[in-house]
Amino acid sequence: MAHNAPGKHSRKGISLIKLIEMFPDEAAAEGWFARARWDGGAPTCPFCGSQRVATIANRKPMPYRCKECRKHFSVKHGTVMQSSKLGCRVWAIAVYLLTTGVKGTSSMKLHRDLDVTYKSAWHLAHRIRQAFPQVTALFAGPVEADETAIGGLEKNKHAVHKWRQGRGSVGKTIVHGILDRETNQIVAGVVTMQDAATLQDRVLAATKATAQVYTDEAAAYIGIARRHEAIRHGAGEYVRGHAHTNGIESFWALLDRGIMGTFHHVSPKHLDRYVGEFAGRHNQRPADTIMQMASIAGGMVGKRLRYADLVA
Repeated sequence: MAHNAPGKHSRKGISLIKLIEMFPDEAAAEGWFARARWDGGAPTCPFCGSQRVATIANRKPMPYRCKECRKHFSVKHGTVMQSSKLGCRVWAIAVYLLTTGVKGTSSMKLHRDLDVTYKSAWHLAHRIRQAFPQVTALFAGPVEADETAIGGLEKNKHAVHKWRQGRGSVGKTIVHGILDRETNQIVAGVVTMQDAATLQDRVLAATKATAQVYTDEAAAYIGIARRHEAIRHGAGEYVRGHAHTNGIESFWALLDRGIMGTFHHVSPKHLDRYVGEFAGRHNQRPADTIMQMASIAGGMVGKRLRYADLVA
C-alpha cells in the first residue's frame, strides 16, 4: 500500500448498524468466514488439501465432509478458531472491534459487548492478535529504525517491584521497530537485547541492501551495512534535512497510549502479540474496513493458540 495513496478519508468504514445487518445470524457469519478463508471458492479439506468436499446441511457443527480422507470439518478447523465454543458471529464482531479500535480493545470491553466471560474474551482477543497480518516484503527505504521501552515508571511501582538498577529502560521491555517511509509499513517486535548484533540484524533482515537508514545516535547502529545517517536527540536535534525518526516515534506514541489508556498493563510475556496487533492495524489503515477484517480472517488459517499454551 503506497504512502502516496488517496487520503484515509477515502476508506469505506462499517457502522454498527451495518455490522449487525452483515451478520444477522450464525449462518451469515459462517458464510463470511468461509468466503474469506477459501477466497470465495469451494471449501478445501484442512486435513488432506482435497477440494472434493461435500456440504452436509444437517451435520452441525461439522457441515463439510471430505470425499478423499472422509473426515468432517468446519470453517474453524485449522485456524485460531479451532475448538472454540464461541459462534462465528461472535468471532466476526470481535474481529470488527479489534480492527476499528485504533488504540486497542480491552478484554473487559469484549466481555461486555459480546456477552461472553472475561476469560473467553481474553483468549479470543489474543487469538485474533495472532492473526493480524505482518509485513514480509523487504523495505526499499528510506527507513527509520528506533526502540521504545514499555513498562511502568519505577517511581510508581511498589517497593518490592522496583529494580533499583538505574534509570531509563531498567525494568522495562524493549520494542524495536522499522518504518518504511515510501509505503508507511512497519515491522516491530520485542527484543531481549539492545546491542549492535540484535538491532542491526533486525534492520538488515527487513531492508534491501540499497535502503537508506535513519536512526538516533544509539551506538548500536554504528557500522551498520547500509547507508546510514543519525540524528542527535541528546543534543536537542530532531530533524536535519531528511534525517529524523518522527514517523516511527508517532507509532510509538500510539502504542504507548493504547497500552496505558486501554490495557493499563501488559505482561512482557504477551507484549509481542500486542505489538503485532498495533503494527498490523497500522499497516492496513488505507484499506476499507471489510478488507481489513477479511485479511485478519485469512490470517487465522494455519495458526493455533490454545488457552493452556497462553497461560503456561
